Amino acid sequence: MGSIEFESNGWIWDGVYNFPHLFGGIMLTAAVLGLSTSYFSGIGVPGLPCFWPDLGLFHKKKYGKKPIRVYMDGCFDLMHYGHANALRQAKALGDILVVGVVSDEEIIANKGPPVLSMEERLVLVKGLKWVDEVIASAPYEITEKFMDSLFNEHKIDYIIHGDDPCLLPDGTDAYALAKKVGRYKQIKRTEGVSSTDIVGRILSCMKADNTDCLNNTTQPEQLNDMKESKTEASQSKGSQISHFLPTSRRIVQFSNGKAPGPNARVVYIDGAFDLFHAGHVEILRSARQLGDFLLVGIHTDQTIRGPPNPIMHLHERSLSVLACRYVDEVIIGAPWEVTKDMITTFNISLVVRGTVAENNCLKRDEVDPYAAPKSMGIFRLLQSPKEITTTSVAKRIIANHEIYKKRNAKKTESEKKYYADKKFVSGD
Repeated sequence: MGSIEFESNGWIWDGVYNFPHLFGGIMLTAAVLGLSTSYFSGIGVPGLPCFWPDLGLFHKKKYGKKPIRVYMDGCFDLMHYGHANALRQAKALGDILVVGVVSDEEIIANKGPPVLSMEERLVLVKGLKWVDEVIASAPYEITEKFMDSLFNEHKIDYIIHGDDPCLLPDGTDAYALAKKVGRYKQIKRTEGVSSTDIVGRILSCMKADNTDCLNNTTQPEQLNDMKESKTEASQSKGSQISHFLPTSRRIVQFSNGKAPGPNARVVYIDGAFDLFHAGHVEILRSARQLGDFLLVGIHTDQTIRGPPNPIMHLHERSLSVLACRYVDEVIIGAPWEVTKDMITTFNISLVVRGTVAENNCLKRDEVDPYAAPKSMGIFRLLQSPKEITTTSVAKRIIANHEIYKKRNAKKTESEKKYYADKKFVSGD
């Protein structure tokens, strides 16, 4: 939905209606002057649109449309493509999207401890291509005071939320007030993923035999905990498998749909980009600043042998990267080795890699994947702005294994109820 301010020619018709004789005289004079100018070829006549208002006879009216400002909030913990798609849909309902990021304290009180800090969650939200403004430390519930602030200070027209229920600890609707005043709009929830689901995947994966390669600082009692519940994990494994059904339409919705210009400086960076986090956003921002077009290669699930083989599968990871405002295009299933042929095909000017990367448990062949760009003098090692990695995020969950296990047990029940009761909701 776009809104533009424009100037209308309605003032001309006002003149015709209110001053018919005078307006007719002006038109006749203009016509005569126009003919004489073309005949004598030397007399300039002021352009009519500029000249007529200067007569001061008519009032020139200005028409315009106020941009629609919409608000959507969330915890945005373990940011995923479902969050991104929700914000994409919200932006489509207005012109300016303002996003509220719920504070750590509010999340703890209503859902349990967040995995990511407020600072990390802000980086992720601000890095999304559909977000225009961000409100930090927003409340979990839309209270009357906060709603007044949204309407009066932030000039919000509508409050947006998904079709899944958002309940407070006492069972009441967190968006009841917005619905009551008629300023609430609903979007369709993105199926197949949630933060609860991702935490479940991590807990399930970390209980496998390769736990020791993930974190050599894990405490013995934590490892025992995981081994004891390994059977339990395998029994519930089906609930931790991704239920996302990728479609070409979704990829198109997330894509920019633009190719680099003929003289564009194309920068290439590759990786797993698993469990998309603030470190990914910052390195992509740094890479984008080195050129005109950022091409991101996303490795296949089979290529990634790090912890604990990707948590998110290829299509999920691709959507998360595509949603980032610094990314122009992605290669879904990029090769491990950056070859000269690939560099020529995509007209790559620079290949970059961050200094912070995952430590793979299994050693790869000795072939340097960046040998070609290095030999061509177009490879650069970028200082990673943040030390965070997929492994370090997973460690936080493992370190608080019992807390997240209990939190997930409660959330999983509500997820099951949602899917059991759900009905088709139109939208995209």
